[in-house]
Amino acid sequence: MSRDDALSWGGDDDPTLDVGSRPAPEPEPAPGREAAPPALPLGFTAVGRGSDEVGRIEADGTVTLPGEPAPLSNAVLVSLGILGGAYALFTVGGIIGGLRLQGTAQFLVSPVGYRFAFWLAVVAPALWFLTAYVLTRGAKAWVRLVWLIGGLALLIPWPFMFVGAVGQ
Repeated sequence: MSRDDALSWGGDDDPTLDVGSRPAPEPEPAPGREAAPPALPLGFTAVGRGSDEVGRIEADGTVTLPGEPAPLSNAVLVSLGILGGAYALFTVGGIIGGLRLQGTAQFLVSPVGYRFAFWLAVVAPALWFLTAYVLTRGAKAWVRLVWLIGGLALLIPWPFMFVGAVGQ
């Protein structure tokens, strides 16, 4: 009696005993077409040589190929919405604060210089948001959020903060 005999039952190789179906073998790729790259489920990270060629299997079963941008999570989407709203409020604050200072500022700066600075202050939040969003497409989500939060700290509408919407 051999060691493998303990792991088998007499007649295991009888073809009439196959009652289950076996999965169909993967079809060979057509000539001239490459096989799909390997993919890992979410939560797993490929490391080592060739790891940049490994795709991701999303929760719904779709495969994201390497090089495609990762979909944003719900928390990041909500954060982007909140930050976008804050940038829109900064634009409104720049308009209100700049218009409140119009009479005073023209004593210190030429009217052309004032108009240029006014429109730059109005457009700056939208430009920062768009630039940070586009330039951080390939980066991690936290990097994008840090750049957007940094822009909020940099672009505070000071005229609105000091003068406000009503009086001085």
